Amino acid sequence: MILKSQVEWALHCCAILAGLPDGRYLSTKALAEFHGLPKEYLSKALQSLSQAGLVHTTLGPSGGYRLAKSPAELSFLDIVEAVEGKTRTFVCNNIRANNPCRPQGYCESSPCAVARIMWEADEAWRERLRSVNLAQLTETLSQEIPSKLWKSSFEWVLDRAG
Repeated sequence: MILKSQVEWALHCCAILAGLPDGRYLSTKALAEFHGLPKEYLSKALQSLSQAGLVHTTLGPSGGYRLAKSPAELSFLDIVEAVEGKTRTFVCNNIRANNPCRPQGYCESSPCAVARIMWEADEAWRERLRSVNLAQLTETLSQEIPSKLWKSSFEWVLDRAG
C-alpha cells in the first residue's frame, strides 16, 4: 500500500499546528516554506483537513489554519482518512469465482480467506493509527528533536502565525 504524499504533509502540518497558541493561525505559505513543499499542492492536503473538520481556516493577512480540536482529540487515523478516505485498502473482486474447476452455479456464502485476512490487517493498521494522537506525537518529537532546534522551530512558526 502506498499512501499519497499528502498524508505525510498533512501529518507534519498538523504536528506544527498542534503547537500553536489559542487563537493563532498559520498560513499555507508558512507551512509550505517550513516543510519545503509547493504551496499549491500543500493547499489540497490542507483543504482535505478542513473539509473533514479537523482544522479551522480563516482569511486575511493573519489568516491560515489551526486545529479544530485539541491535539489529544486528533488521531493519526483522523488525518489519514481525511486525505485518503475511509474505504478499505483492499478490495475483493472475488476472482475465486473464475476457477474453471468450480461446478456451475457454485457460490460461497462468505468472503474468502484472502479477503478476510486483508481486511483484518487493514483494521489492525487503522487501530494502530487510531491509538496515536497529536499530543503523543508532540511529546515524542519534543524528546527526539534537539532542544535548540525544537526552540528555534517553534519561534520560527510563532513569528509567522497570525
